[in-house]
Parts: sequence; C-alpha cells; structure tokens
Amino acid sequence: MSRIGFIGLGNMGGPMAANLVRAGHHVTGFDLVPAGLAAHAAAGGAVADTVSGVLEGAEIVFTMLPAGRHVREVYLGAGGLIAAAGGHPPLFVDCSTIDVETARAVAGEAGGMLDAPVSGGVGGATAGTLTFMVGGPEESFSRAHPYFAAMGKNIVHAGDAGAGQAAKICNNMILGISMIGVAEAFVLAERLELDFSKLFQISAASSGQCWSLTSYCPVPGPVPASPANRDYAPGFAAALMLKDLTLAQQAADASGAATPLGAHAMRVYQAMAESGDEGRDFSYVFRWLADRARGEVG
Repeated sequence: MSRIGFIGLGNMGGPMAANLVRAGHHVTGFDLVPAGLAAHAAAGGAVADTVSGVLEGAEIVFTMLPAGRHVREVYLGAGGLIAAAGGHPPLFVDCSTIDVETARAVAGEAGGMLDAPVSGGVGGATAGTLTFMVGGPEESFSRAHPYFAAMGKNIVHAGDAGAGQAAKICNNMILGISMIGVAEAFVLAERLELDFSKLFQISAASSGQCWSLTSYCPVPGPVPASPANRDYAPGFAAALMLKDLTLAQQAADASGAATPLGAHAMRVYQAMAESGDEGRDFSYVFRWLADRARGEVG
C-alpha cells in the first residue's frame, strides 16, 4: 500500500482517486467543493483541509485541475505544493489538460514531475479504463506506472516534459474535426432522405470508418451506448472540447503549425457554446448543425 495525495476530486478526479483507493492505497484528497470531499470520504479516502495537507507521508501526488492557471497556483503559488514539500518532495503528476507552456514551466520547478493528461471521459475514469499520455523523465514514468495502471488501461510515455499535453491536444483536435465531419455527413444524409442506419452500415465498413462514427455515433440508433441515445447527456461536454481545441490552436499559433481544420472546429464549438449548448455532449454538434440546416435557429 502506498500513501497518495490527490488534489481535484471533480467528475474525473473523484473516480480516479476512488480507483486508487480500490487498489488498496491510502489516498488523501483535497478539493474546494465540499461534495467532492464527501464523495471521496464515502469511497474510503482520507480528506485534507488544505492543498499542502495531501503531502503528509505521500509518495506520489496527483492533480486534476480545470486550467493552467490553477496548476500554476497549486504548484507554484504561495503555500503551494513545491514550497510546502521542501527538499524532499513526492513524485508530482499533473493529469489536468492544460497548455504545453505551463506544463513545462511547472515541471521545470518540480524536478522529475510528470504531465499525464487522460482520454476516456467520465466513463473511463469510473471504469478504470483511461488512456494516459505521459510526459517527463523515464524514471518518474516507471515509478508512476503502477498507479496509472490502477486507473487506466492504455499508458504511453510520450516523451519529455510537456509531451503528454502535446499528445492530448493533438488527439482531441483529431476527435473534434472527425466528429464534425461525421455530423455533417448525417446532416446531408437527412436532407437527401438517406436512412441513418443505412449510412452507418455502409460507412462503418468503408473508408468513412472512424471512432466518431463507430464508437460515438452522433445520431440516435446505430450505437446504443453513444450519448445521442441519452438526449446528448455529456460523456465529454462541448465546453471541454472547445477548451482542448482552443489549447491546440494556441499551440499551433505559437509553433507556426498550419491547422485550418482545427481552427474551423474550434469556431464551430465556440458557436455552439455561445448558443447555450456547451453543457451538452460534444456529439450534439450533429443536432446543432441539423437545426441550422432546417433554419430553426439563427
């Protein structure tokens, strides 16, 4: 059994911490939201009163936070983890999805730190089937691997500090672009009076096959487990897709990469958010586009 600290017990961090508890570890958690602390305690975890409280006896500390500014504050701020840990820090692992620059800056202050954003959504966090994309030293990756294995099934060391974040935003740019492409195809099929099930049957076995079609189909019916069959209740909210696409475009601008489709996908999800649909699953882009095709919205 290891002693683990976990900061950020929300929709993703809470289930991840619970899986570490289930694996037999002593997990001390902290969150600003009382409900997150209560859920962690109910799952068998211990609760800290402050950010630095998770450090007591911890061999490894995980963070799962909303944005880069929160990561900087928790690690680098007054009373943050690095200052509080002193000369004998635990291994720090940040699982937040943030900008590459922040990941590298924080890792530069916390020697041996890993950036390890995840893919798989709330369902994957709960089931312990997440994908971890990890950046940082090989030695740190080896130390952390058993803990990743308690929370995920696909664990990849992507490279040096920041490589995990780079992999995450590149992957989700692919996902955002492909989902819009699949959604547009079904919008066109609807206008051409082509049965959705027939398009799915054909494309799933042809060159149009992709994860956004066969695992997460944005129209009700063909894939029973997809959010389209639950009124687009979010597995991965449109607001989170917009966040990741924005991070990808910031990185593209900074590095001079040409990503015109990524930029277009960001604008589509920005428009969805502005129309009030940011809380829906990102696959709701089909319904959002279809409504516009029918002229039902401005």
